[in-house]
Amino acid sequence: MANQTFGDRFLGVAIYAFLSVVLLVVIYPLIYVISASISDPVPVINGSMWLFPAGFNLTGYAKIFQNQEVLIGYRNTIVYTVLGTAINLVMTVMAAYPLSRKDFSGRGVITGILVFTMFFSGGLIPTYLLIKNLHMINTVWALILPGAVSVYNIIIMRTFFQTGIPGELQEAAAIDGCGNLQTLWRIVLPLSMPILAVMVLFYSVGHWNSYFNALIYLSERGKFPLQLFLREILIKGEMDEMLQGGGTMIGQDQQLLEAETVKYAMVVVANLPIFLLYPFLQKYFVKGVMIGAIKG
Repeated sequence: MANQTFGDRFLGVAIYAFLSVVLLVVIYPLIYVISASISDPVPVINGSMWLFPAGFNLTGYAKIFQNQEVLIGYRNTIVYTVLGTAINLVMTVMAAYPLSRKDFSGRGVITGILVFTMFFSGGLIPTYLLIKNLHMINTVWALILPGAVSVYNIIIMRTFFQTGIPGELQEAAAIDGCGNLQTLWRIVLPLSMPILAVMVLFYSVGHWNSYFNALIYLSERGKFPLQLFLREILIKGEMDEMLQGGGTMIGQDQQLLEAETVKYAMVVVANLPIFLLYPFLQKYFVKGVMIGAIKG
């Protein structure tokens, strides 16, 4: 710090000030939602609760865990996320590894074809007709197979394999008698934990937050993911507020107050698993993104 010029010190202060503002912008909604979920609903509705809890009320959480549909949605979302992430990871590795090998003929052409699909797609109606012709309507596969692989993630993982795994190491494995699959399983994957952790995080968050495909392809409520039930609760809460006509607090009934607490509690419950997942992958996350996305 003693050797820094005035401009460097000023820039450092400005950066810390800017990041502090960004931190406040990001963390305020999180604190507010958590506080609102355990607060008395009256100050939440009239706006007197703006950061920390006002009162203490767990009615929203109690009603959520008493609702069988919410529990079914939670179970379905866990199944869809685990199964979908596993398929995504296998497909991405099996596509990225050959494209990273210099001895794989035609890898440039195949990569170009894959990148082409990032700019052009068939659209919603042809995709729906395809899913229907494959008899996947109202099945779990309609939520998993259409997005079984991401070209963007293939490129990131391919770049990691090219820059993060020495080619000499793979050649040494081949000299020792390892085939391509053995090299991938015994050499490449154990050295690729950072990028694998990044892929798990990307895919799992995408599956956990996904609701549009379920809204389009699923009609049986027993197969709905948690996000569809969350959507229904949020829409119902907005409709209840509109029907109240912006009346006074005295004119609002107990059902509207309970709906307000359930709405915030549902948001917390729906996002809690992702918040718990991230700390376990954080040590790999930055390294995987930096190596996979910048080098090469």
